[in-house]
Amino acid sequence: MVHAMNEQMEQCIEACLNCYRTCLREGMNHCLEAGGKHVEPMHFRLMMNCAEMCRTSADFMLSSSNLHARICAACAEVCDACARSCEEVGEMEECVQACRACAESCRSMAGGASNASFQGSMRGQDSDAPVKSPM
Repeated sequence: MVHAMNEQMEQCIEACLNCYRTCLREGMNHCLEAGGKHVEPMHFRLMMNCAEMCRTSADFMLSSSNLHARICAACAEVCDACARSCEEVGEMEECVQACRACAESCRSMAGGASNASFQGSMRGQDSDAPVKSPM
């Protein structure tokens, strides 16, 4: 099933790409130059993971993947965590705002994505159909 590119999806793609640019730029420039708590491994890894997750979410939507809702749900979770981390570190308001905007947009795009719909889309069948083991 191919998903049409609607206004909501276009806005989500833009939010994801903005968050990707912001997290990557802030991490590689502001955080590395500021040092200290800005480059603590948990925080810095989360920022880089967030940037990559946002880029991946945009990619799934741009390619009309039938799995984009599942990826958007995961992206929202990563963005929420990154926003909290950036807020705790401080002096990272641009990143906090970009992450929150992306999380909200991705949560909306994910809608009712569930594990059953994910399994169904992976098999190309209805989500109520039994899963057959490959062995």
